[in-house]
Amino acid sequence: MKYILLFFHEFLNLTNEMSPYLLLGLLFAGILHVFIKKETVSKYLGKKNLKSVLIAALFGIPLPLCSCGVIPTGVAFHKEGASKGATVSFLISTPQTGIDSILVTYSLMGLPFAIFRPIIALLTGLFGGLLTNFISKEKKNTEFVSSTDNVCELKQHTKENKIIQLLKYAFIEFIDDIAKWLIIGLLIATTISIIVPDDFFSTYLKNDFLSMIVILIASIPLYVCATSSVPIALVLLLKGISPGAALVFLMAGPATNAATIAVLGKTLGKKATISYIISIIVGAMFFGLLVDNFIPREWLLDSINLNPLEHNHILPHWFGVVSSIILMSLIIFSLSKKIFNKFFNKQIKINTMNETTLTVKGMTCNHCKANVEKNLIKLEEIDEVVATPTTNSVYIKGSNLNEEKIKQIINDLGYEA
Repeated sequence: MKYILLFFHEFLNLTNEMSPYLLLGLLFAGILHVFIKKETVSKYLGKKNLKSVLIAALFGIPLPLCSCGVIPTGVAFHKEGASKGATVSFLISTPQTGIDSILVTYSLMGLPFAIFRPIIALLTGLFGGLLTNFISKEKKNTEFVSSTDNVCELKQHTKENKIIQLLKYAFIEFIDDIAKWLIIGLLIATTISIIVPDDFFSTYLKNDFLSMIVILIASIPLYVCATSSVPIALVLLLKGISPGAALVFLMAGPATNAATIAVLGKTLGKKATISYIISIIVGAMFFGLLVDNFIPREWLLDSINLNPLEHNHILPHWFGVVSSIILMSLIIFSLSKKIFNKFFNKQIKINTMNETTLTVKGMTCNHCKANVEKNLIKLEEIDEVVATPTTNSVYIKGSNLNEEKIKQIINDLGYEA
């Protein structure tokens, strides 16, 4: 019972610290989603030069997309004319950080780490994009999706007040995407805080470089989103790893996972995938060593919340508690909705030859849903598309449907129909 209460206490402390900033970040995420369109940006990413790579990295940094959401978005950019270099730059910089994770980083780890994350994401994105342009060959593609293509989406989506769209995306759709991983991140952080002795890393991994290697090897195949990586990195710092090793985890954890690497290999080719992996490994180790050897450790450690119980909060304690209640209510609603859909949602029956429901593997979030729907609705013979990630199904209605053609489009996006 003692350990259960301790676990619950640590979990609440971490949640109260990050909730106000995460809710603010979600609000910014909604603003970006409503007022910045992918089609507008993709036309600037087609050339194989520094400018397109830089624009891709800059555009990706504030976007609150995790690696499961950024892959279909990046693949869509490439399909609409973005160069491989720009695509890789976007794929590297985007999942490493975002407005929400920057604010959470500031709340838990202080201003220096909050400043380092976007700067490092930008530089590693640039390096990866330029490396990809150098080692990969591709035909120049100057054809971009016209803004008039958005007209086809009107067949599926009705006009909605922008404020409602903003709030719906920020506090429903985006929460749907990160709820599970956010809880997992908090649980891992809390578990590490309780189980790992305070002197573990200082006793068994005294070499900072060795600890970076261990953290990097553990981070690359695993999935953790940029936001949920923050409490884990904080607890690792409190257990004795160096600031550079914590930074390695903040970079490599969100940017890579086994599924991401597999999809990249299929859609962008081996050379682009290799440059993607090399860029993240080299960038993580380089900046980790740079921080450990050239940045005063006291300056970094004095900025973090070393003891949540004695921390002088910028925001009042009650505000953190209220924010935690709101955040947890949204998460519980999201998870309960997914459970309900999984067990009670019935697939749409096929009544005519002009309707079909396909099983599609690889859809994990609302970004995947939007990506599949957007690309299929462009076909003239399709009148309606409803993708449901929770059941791995895509319902399609139209006239004279070509199932093989539809499957090919879905597979080209990186999913498996």
